[in-house]
Amino acid sequence: MEFHLIQAGTVGRRKELELGMAGQRDLLYQRYLEEVKAYVHAADELGYTGYGHNEHHLQIEGFEETNHPGMTSLFIGLNSKRIKANTIGYVLPTHNPVRVAEEIATLDHILKGRLNVGFTRGYQARWFQNYAAVPGAHATTPDLAKRRDEQDRINREIFEESVRIIKTAWTNDVFSYEGKYWTFPPNDLVQKHSAYVKFGKGVAEDGRVTKIGIAPRPYQKPYPKIYGAFAHSMRTVRFWAREGGKPIVLANNLDFCEGLWRAYEEEADKAGRSVAPEDVAAWGGILSIDRSRERALAKLEQHWWIWDQWFLPFDQARPMAIVGTPDEVSQQIETAYNRLRFNEVHLQIGQGYLEKNEVIDELELFASKVMPRFNEH
Repeated sequence: MEFHLIQAGTVGRRKELELGMAGQRDLLYQRYLEEVKAYVHAADELGYTGYGHNEHHLQIEGFEETNHPGMTSLFIGLNSKRIKANTIGYVLPTHNPVRVAEEIATLDHILKGRLNVGFTRGYQARWFQNYAAVPGAHATTPDLAKRRDEQDRINREIFEESVRIIKTAWTNDVFSYEGKYWTFPPNDLVQKHSAYVKFGKGVAEDGRVTKIGIAPRPYQKPYPKIYGAFAHSMRTVRFWAREGGKPIVLANNLDFCEGLWRAYEEEADKAGRSVAPEDVAAWGGILSIDRSRERALAKLEQHWWIWDQWFLPFDQARPMAIVGTPDEVSQQIETAYNRLRFNEVHLQIGQGYLEKNEVIDELELFASKVMPRFNEH
């Protein structure tokens, strides 16, 4: 069983966040960097498999200040020796997909394969609409998702087309692509250069650029593991079943999780993909572990304060709470494993809003008392 950590990117404790504009306070951000470095070091030494982070921008409030997926993964990778940086993930409708493909491939080389990458559609409109790569694209805000209206459809189309372009760029030395939203290379692109013709591919003698290629291509072959971050709909799960991505599911209802697992297996089978049950999806939730159940529950309230202040207004339901003593946490994981079957658990830690010593203590307690029980899984 692999155990991965996830951070929210919070830069302040509750009282500091309540003062406002925490995201622009230099001392808080410097402390954030030092604390993340400490958690990465601990994860590396304690046997965790990966350390994950998301992508969000313009977060002046300080709740999710991971504003560049590539640089954050580089920071994780350069401050560790063994674990993988989990970029979960790039909000694709806000990026040029060829640039994403090249950035990830470069990062994969810098870290020599200690990289996993996730892709997502984006749900926070304030920053999404300011960063949209396709003019007029919208985030999957709650009202759009519930109505399944035109903007939600466009968002999904851009996302799915971007995934296909990235995989094409990773698996071909040169390529061309013409889709609904992206065309590579642009039509009628001409640039004469003798070195293009002598030493490369995709450029004709008259300078017509017919194909392009990223450099470098990924260090991992054919490319890093792809995660669907964070899957909570049957349609998204079915897309990843066809495309070979592994959803990370943090839903707090195991019946719902079972439905997602079945949907993935059915769609993968239709697509001709043979997927072992343990490889269908990863499971996880918020971790609050302590030698005392009462203290674990008290720390969980800090998690819920963050969630209810920040995530709930985005219509993000509370995730699974993996809470209690080591025995209780182990039993929760065992119960979920027996129903779903999985080989990865992703745990959101109290990075930022819990004290550093509390987080380190949780990581050590989980590693020493829980992880060994699942070595045979």
